[in-house]
Amino acid sequence: MLVLVLNAGSSSLKYQLMNPETTEVKATGLCERIGIDGRLIHEAKGHKIKKDLPMPTHKEAIKIALDFLTTGEDKVIESIDEIKAIGHRVVHGGEFFNQSVIIDEDVIEKIESLIPLAPLHNPAHIIGIKICRELMPNTPNIAVFDTAFHQTMPASSYMYAVPYEDYEDHKVRKYGFHGTSHYYVSNEAKKMLAKEDSKVIVCHLGNGSSMCEVRDGKSIDTSMGLSPLEGLVMGTRSGDLDPAVMNYLMEKKNMSSEEMISYLNKKSGLLGVSGISSDLREIIEAAENGNERAKTAIDMKCSRIKKYICSYAGVLEGVDAICFTAGIGENADIIRKKVCNGLEFLGVELDDEKNKIRDDKSREINKTNSKTKIYVIPTNEEFVIAHDTYELVKA
Repeated sequence: MLVLVLNAGSSSLKYQLMNPETTEVKATGLCERIGIDGRLIHEAKGHKIKKDLPMPTHKEAIKIALDFLTTGEDKVIESIDEIKAIGHRVVHGGEFFNQSVIIDEDVIEKIESLIPLAPLHNPAHIIGIKICRELMPNTPNIAVFDTAFHQTMPASSYMYAVPYEDYEDHKVRKYGFHGTSHYYVSNEAKKMLAKEDSKVIVCHLGNGSSMCEVRDGKSIDTSMGLSPLEGLVMGTRSGDLDPAVMNYLMEKKNMSSEEMISYLNKKSGLLGVSGISSDLREIIEAAENGNERAKTAIDMKCSRIKKYICSYAGVLEGVDAICFTAGIGENADIIRKKVCNGLEFLGVELDDEKNKIRDDKSREINKTNSKTKIYVIPTNEEFVIAHDTYELVKA
């Protein structure tokens, strides 16, 4: 069965055509600058194509993606009828969804009702869903939610210490994100540990970063909260800070609440501290050349990760494995080293030589006698989406 995986952003569309039964990926692509001028990056049969194409709306972008899948010398299918289901990444499912679901009008209404909690993401997902239903009316659409994996968190983890009626009336609580990645990586770690009663900490480290405490395959706590702004120091997001900072800066800089949230989301984090870039590779290079602000940005990121590891290990009453994943987690050996050094009291003993090895496969980077395993596990959110889609429609 072929499944089309879609991730619609405000001005972009990522897609992947996959057979979840064999894990074979037929084609991948990215439509970007939708509504501006349009650019396509499409890869199939070992060939990568880059083209500037007009994409005034997501509808044109999806049509272009389908066209490249079915025509030309790099086509991978003869007709869109070969696509048996479409799996959509949806960032926010609120408390409505603790698992993936077949999309109907009720599901769309619930996703729309959550727009205030995910104003940058859910509107684009809805657009993608509605266009697919229009262009391929006989093909089932599945919603796979970033928040679903974290619906197993206990109230002690997801509640904020604000008046309880704010939760009852306005659903103010921690939801968590990157759920498909945390699910995939923690499940792979459980297989590598070969034990069911596992205690795993997942570090999903990319431009957006989050951590998750997983016991026996279930999310117990995670660093992102009501929005993806809470938690770790990220590329342009501040992560945790004293809420009073917001009011103080709003007065000092004459900013509105909307401007303040944008400031913390887009101008803070590694970019704000370093003054160089949101790209950790550029910051590491600057630090190696003696830039003190770059060094501070790196130390802040690693310190925050280490704090979460220690707090999660305390709640779990131990830890079997610490997992690094996503762009930074999989590739930045200096970050893994800085995080793991000093955690020997938790049984963490990093093997420096193993840590330096670059590989696209899951691997163990701890010393042989390390009580706690240290894994690098490449995430595969698209497979989770495709697999959930297949499971829901195969009958």
